[in-house]
Amino acid sequence: MAFDNLSDRLQMSLRRVTGKGRLTENDIEEMMREVRLSLLEADVNFKVVKEFTKEVKEQAMGEKILKGLNPGQQVVKIVHEELKKIMGDKAEPLTLNVMGVTTIMMVGLQGAGKTTTAGKLALHLRKTNNLKPLLVALDIYRPAAIEQLKTIGAQLDIPVFELGILEKPASIAKKALDYAKTNGFNLIVADTAGRLHIDELMMKELVDVKEVLKPQEILLTLDAMTGQDAVNVASSFHQSLSVTGSIMTKLDGDTRGGAALSLRTVTNIPIKFMGMGEKLDQFEVFHPERMASRILGMGDVLTLVDKVTQNIDEDDMMGMMEKMMSGKFNYNDFLKQLKMIKKMGSLGGMMKLIPGMNKAMQGANVDDKQLVFVEAIISSMTKSERKNPKLISQSSSRRKRIAKGSGRSVSEVNRLIQSLEQQTVMMKRMGSMDPNKINSANPMSALGNQPIKQKKGKGKNKSRFKF
Repeated sequence: MAFDNLSDRLQMSLRRVTGKGRLTENDIEEMMREVRLSLLEADVNFKVVKEFTKEVKEQAMGEKILKGLNPGQQVVKIVHEELKKIMGDKAEPLTLNVMGVTTIMMVGLQGAGKTTTAGKLALHLRKTNNLKPLLVALDIYRPAAIEQLKTIGAQLDIPVFELGILEKPASIAKKALDYAKTNGFNLIVADTAGRLHIDELMMKELVDVKEVLKPQEILLTLDAMTGQDAVNVASSFHQSLSVTGSIMTKLDGDTRGGAALSLRTVTNIPIKFMGMGEKLDQFEVFHPERMASRILGMGDVLTLVDKVTQNIDEDDMMGMMEKMMSGKFNYNDFLKQLKMIKKMGSLGGMMKLIPGMNKAMQGANVDDKQLVFVEAIISSMTKSERKNPKLISQSSSRRKRIAKGSGRSVSEVNRLIQSLEQQTVMMKRMGSMDPNKINSANPMSALGNQPIKQKKGKGKNKSRFKF
């Protein structure tokens, strides 16, 4: 994730004060020095860093903190609150036209991921707000921009309105609006043209489109990898168009994340969404409080719950639980369970949402390929073997055949067998417990004994972690 380096540095800084029964002013000074360096290295705007450290220091130096109980934990709370504050305190919802057509203009520089993000946003609003979206192609300059939007629309089963490259964007926008009203669409997501840099012609064209569409939202797509320059770009767009919000893309990469921490304070433009991968469903609402918790290694249970709710059918989950508790769980069910997990995104990303797991995983590399290997092993089984796991567990020749067919080792096949057996035993035990104490199945249990490979490092032994 974008904040990984910052997260590691901040957590290391805060360890200086956590666990201590009493803090001195010198402890606070040393911690703040490291926090300041961490933020500057993350490419956070200097003015934001200055204000942030000033606020944290003033509160941390208070008599209540220095002489109170658990002073270290109180300092962590202060840092969390201030991080949340500079990112906007709370999630900013979109303004929707509930009685008519909601129009959203997507603006930004070329290469920020605007066209793909337009598709992601349309999909998100169709799923969460039950809207009927229409994608509108207004980028008549970039080669293949219209074709790209049409391809995305086809993948999502969302219609795309386009009139080629000969008409002016404002004219296309007017006709698209009429088309949407006539054909029952209640959401327009307009993909406007970007440039490699901001120029007068670009801004005039966008202003013309704005006058036609009269959009409820003008969303600026920003590439998180551009660092502080993203703030300068945002300021220029905001001055001409009065941008209502931004979407930060590529936050799943190894970018330092300074733009996300600086944008709201410097420009007053809220971050409303974030792109967390290349897939069209890897798109999340930006919650400042949750992001602050992720940065400080506290996990993000609410986002994990959202992912489970959006991607896993409750009836399927309950049916699977019943099979596991009755001892009828087989490899077909195991495969279905893995596919549910893959829907929720990167395994490593999900693990970091679990409180405390980020710290436990330091130095470890969660390999999503393990899921592919498990699928290959199960795919090499016969239909009868998938339905009846005992056929494999009781036959070494079957295990050798499956290993050979999947291109994996016999030991990996054995681990999969053990994993299934352990899940079955665990769920049988849960079945004998008071049902009121069992809230829900843990989707992460599907991975059983799949190994997490530790990164090779100086003085480290190769080891396996199990979860």
